[in-house]
Amino acid sequence: MSAKQATLIGAGIPRPDAVDKVLGEARFADDLTFPGMLHGAVVRSPHPHARIVCIDPSGALDDPDVACVVTRDDVPGANIVHVIYDDQPALAHDTVRYLGEPVALVAATSRRAAKRATGKVLVEYEELPVVSDTLAALKPDAPIIVADPDAAEGGGNLFNAMVLRKGDVERGFTEADVIVEAEYETGYQEHAYIEPQGAIAVPGELGSIVIYASMQCPFYVQNAVAKVMDLPLSKVRVVQTATGGAFGGKEDVPSLICSLAALMSGKARRPVKLVLDRGEDVLTTSKRHPSRVRYRTGARSDGTLTAIEVDVVLNAGAYQTLSSAVLWRSLCTAAGPYRIPHVKVDARSVATNTVPNGAFRGFGSPQVIFPHESQMDLLAERLGMDRAEIRRRNLLRPGDRTSTDQVVKESVGVLETLERAVEMAEWEDRLERVEAFNAEHADRQRGVGLSCVIYGVGLGGKAPFLDKAGATMKLEADGSIAMAVGTVEMGQGLTTVLLQVAAESLGVPIERVHLAPVDTSRVPDSGPTVASRGTMMSGLAVLNAARKLRERIDAVAAELGIPLDRVPEHLNEIASTFWLRNLDPAVEGWARTEPVSWDPETGLGNAYPVYAYATHVAEVEIDTATGEASVVDYVAVHDSGRILNRTLAAGQVQGGVAQGIGFALMEEIPQRDGRLIVNGLTTYRLPTARDVAPDTRVDFIEAEFPSGPFGAKGLGEVPLMAAHAAVSRAVAHALGKRISAYPLSPQRVKQANATQR
Repeated sequence: MSAKQATLIGAGIPRPDAVDKVLGEARFADDLTFPGMLHGAVVRSPHPHARIVCIDPSGALDDPDVACVVTRDDVPGANIVHVIYDDQPALAHDTVRYLGEPVALVAATSRRAAKRATGKVLVEYEELPVVSDTLAALKPDAPIIVADPDAAEGGGNLFNAMVLRKGDVERGFTEADVIVEAEYETGYQEHAYIEPQGAIAVPGELGSIVIYASMQCPFYVQNAVAKVMDLPLSKVRVVQTATGGAFGGKEDVPSLICSLAALMSGKARRPVKLVLDRGEDVLTTSKRHPSRVRYRTGARSDGTLTAIEVDVVLNAGAYQTLSSAVLWRSLCTAAGPYRIPHVKVDARSVATNTVPNGAFRGFGSPQVIFPHESQMDLLAERLGMDRAEIRRRNLLRPGDRTSTDQVVKESVGVLETLERAVEMAEWEDRLERVEAFNAEHADRQRGVGLSCVIYGVGLGGKAPFLDKAGATMKLEADGSIAMAVGTVEMGQGLTTVLLQVAAESLGVPIERVHLAPVDTSRVPDSGPTVASRGTMMSGLAVLNAARKLRERIDAVAAELGIPLDRVPEHLNEIASTFWLRNLDPAVEGWARTEPVSWDPETGLGNAYPVYAYATHVAEVEIDTATGEASVVDYVAVHDSGRILNRTLAAGQVQGGVAQGIGFALMEEIPQRDGRLIVNGLTTYRLPTARDVAPDTRVDFIEAEFPSGPFGAKGLGEVPLMAAHAAVSRAVAHALGKRISAYPLSPQRVKQANATQR
């Protein structure tokens, strides 16, 4: 790679003209139509827990606009939507386990007709006891909620129980001069992606089916639909349509939505579109797991951490979906980016009669970051130490061991993120200014918060078989480059970055490279577009393909007497030669992560191939009369390895900061007896441009990862993870009080302000 080319990528020079051509071809599922297409609607359970006595579809079938009704008896394959476990049915079989669970389907000539006809499908239920609290669900006499005992690895309603044991935790607390302990709670967070969940299923020849949908994981959907429809994978083609944000909410849920659309299409033998309305989407699809965390931390008088003991309980909801993966992330992240010799973590995910919860940006990390950063501040307070200094003394350096006893040897830039963040925030001067402001204002109080985080990039030791990616690349006869990958664009800028990687690797202008829409018939299973793995994994696959293609191009160029540095300007001639000589112009690229290892008995091992880090600093202002907290200034510094496009990376950080502000200050869905108290987005407060700081300053520490594409690693999850903690710690600083639960709504802030320290 030339110095000039490296500078272009590192500087992130935008290429909007080339990228717009690619993005402009994507279409939302709700915009697509097919001849003879029907519209689907879902008959949902009005109860959180009940036995289905009988289903009578005759009223709906008498409606002339209705083409078919689908019940559990019409499922041609296994009535299971596979994610990690096989416990969730496509249509409830004999028992409903959460409010809104699909019971039957109606396909009709219009969306309105289908919705109307759902009311004509009569379902008789026998209500059962509801368990909606994790502590109640764990009691020995609690009703068993779990549908498949194999999905409850801990028995009863305990889906998963994981442990992490490093060193001797009792010894660690004996060596501590100060110990702090507290309990923390977080609630639901709604993904709030742009378009609701939706899919179109189109029957094909010889029993095949094509699925068009907004999604993160086309290959998850392909597997799920094949199982429900009893089809080989080769007869299920999945095409991703435009996806305006997903944040984890379109990882597992589309497998259910697409399976439901496929069931209707299969019975009607016509295309069927199923698109949820926003209220239905918010009420019945996955959320961030509510959590309860008890955290105990010990440190010496100089601030050096000696031990932590953590108990994590996540509310998984009625079915497993992705809870085991989320819980594992909580387990591995509970210690934070700190060097701690003695660690004990117990983590449990529990079944309840509530909507199944899944992945959400950072999945499982925010629930333990709030506690571990709160504990660091409590230690600093007890020791009379600066909050930045206590972190500085404990942050991981190259050669240190993580909580899972993994030695981090390279690409460890967390300390540098701290130093840069406190420099940009003018930390010490800012604290003095805030103190002076508070002394002058009784009606307003300001606070400054700091957070440091660690994030294992990819899926790691819990699912190493998924950390792979494929790419295809072809030199067309006119000298353009056609490329396809298996990971998806969903607003994070993956398309742009992969075009840059391909162009850089081939040494051609980016305008010559075209990235096709994601289609399971084009590329091998590349794993899910989750866990901040898109740039690293697909980038490596594209690099692999580009190197193979460039070798073929260079061989032909040499035969034609074209110098290698003149290949780009002669690419048309070279491509014509490929065509005239019947040479193979197509290659496949493949990538997989470095081997990782993890022992479930101890929780120890090399959990991830590499880690990303960040430090955020937030300043907030609180109206002491109303309790409303506003973010007035913000600094975010990230180590995500080589930044391939600074414009997109900064946008990712700014968006994640906004979501973190929402999680900390306002986003809330109360739950009572299995019922979510929410009416779409009308009663769910989301952050807007008015809620973020007027100037969110972003910078990057590029601790390059040698095994990543051009030194890159992951970024997408990390900004939210750091943001909510920085904001909540700023609120605690402003109040001079402990904060133990999210969200920090005006009411909760007022209550905290009114309590004694």
